[in-house]
Amino acid sequence: MLWVYLHFPHLLLDHIRRDRVSPQAMVIVEGTGQRVVQACPDARDQGIQSGMRLKTAISLVPDLAIVRAEADREARILEDQARWLYRYVAHIALVPPNGLLAEISSLQKLYGGLPAVWQTIDQALNEHQLTAWVATGHSPLAARLLARAGKGEYTADKGHILRALEQLPLTDAEFDDKTCTHLQRLGLNTLGEVVALPAPELARRLSPETLAHIQKIQGSRPDPQTPWQPPHSFRQQADFIQEIEHSQGLLFPLQRMLSELEEDLCWRQQDTDTLFLVLQHRHEEDTRLRLRTAGPEHRSEAFLELIRLRLEQQPLRAPVISLVLSVRRFLSREAPVAQDLLGETQDLNEAWHTLISRLQARLGEQALTRLSPQADHRPERAWSAAAVHQGMKLSQANPAHLPRRPLWLLRGPQPLLEQPVAWFSGPERISGGWWDGQRVMRDYYIAQLESGQLAWVYRDVQDGWFVHGWFG
Repeated sequence: MLWVYLHFPHLLLDHIRRDRVSPQAMVIVEGTGQRVVQACPDARDQGIQSGMRLKTAISLVPDLAIVRAEADREARILEDQARWLYRYVAHIALVPPNGLLAEISSLQKLYGGLPAVWQTIDQALNEHQLTAWVATGHSPLAARLLARAGKGEYTADKGHILRALEQLPLTDAEFDDKTCTHLQRLGLNTLGEVVALPAPELARRLSPETLAHIQKIQGSRPDPQTPWQPPHSFRQQADFIQEIEHSQGLLFPLQRMLSELEEDLCWRQQDTDTLFLVLQHRHEEDTRLRLRTAGPEHRSEAFLELIRLRLEQQPLRAPVISLVLSVRRFLSREAPVAQDLLGETQDLNEAWHTLISRLQARLGEQALTRLSPQADHRPERAWSAAAVHQGMKLSQANPAHLPRRPLWLLRGPQPLLEQPVAWFSGPERISGGWWDGQRVMRDYYIAQLESGQLAWVYRDVQDGWFVHGWFG
């Protein structure tokens, strides 16, 4: 069995830097805030190194951006990386605080060989702007040790992997300090020198725990890994070094987060109609926004436009230090309606949902109404106004089988004051209303008036001629 291990040497740093436009030098400091644990390339170019005291780092770069390491945040970010890796690899194990382990021997046939598997993962790492040390191994622990030491290669050659392992110093083999001291007193300094000892000698000189550790490296002892399963939800968070004072500054990180949401929805083959945004402030209560689309949606550009319109209508009440995007409601995706097998025709329902969602985001969810048909032949009673509800679809009725009707229906019939110059259709008789005491009996025509307008006129059997609507 072949395993691949991804070691992220500065995961928190990569996470924060990809949502920043400013090239300001930045470091991650330990929980006590005394020492630097991660430094970005700009900071390293100016002399800052991991392990350096923070006071020394500030003396080198006075305007240094500083972020304190937090275990909970790093665990959440690691799960974010496991989410996208799960799209390519089924068996994943989390190794906190900064490692992912995946079984890939079963994928070589699927992808067409190990180089294709590596290319897929490497491309995904570049797209997510992540720095990772990658190594393969025939045991989970072997892949992990090579990756963390930066000595790994992407190969299935077991002999090559074993030779790389043998060159590891005892500290890189993750022996504890007491065991390292004991082995060095025996004249052993590398992992290869330790495993070269005869098995009885190893058992006599080493503790059972150390022997088990070596056997797991060699793959001769079971080392089961608990598989990770993605939660049935989506959550992305952007943390800002400098507070965002204007909503326009939120669009850049939102674009990245919504692109990942689109990828996640496409992988799931699902849509959503509800987004939740949480804007975290330093000295104010969080701002919570709930955005609804008019129907199932998955496109990042459509979501971004809705959020932009909403933020224009609701300015920030305080500077933002963190932004959280989450989705908990997923909908099954329907195949787009098309008129041919090649799908050349535009999906009218998708266009309809986009239009309604944008109008609701700008004007408010209660600002729109739609016309609903009513079972009545009288034109003035054949419709009613109703709210635009979620999931409604655009009607696909064939107009060829329907009588022609004007788009502009008057509030009430108006007397026809002139003689039409041309008649185009009619008569169309409408008779009804006997059930509610307001019976009508009309003969409708499409007529052209002297001004050139097309009017929908009718002749009432009792009251004469009237105009009831206009054609565009």
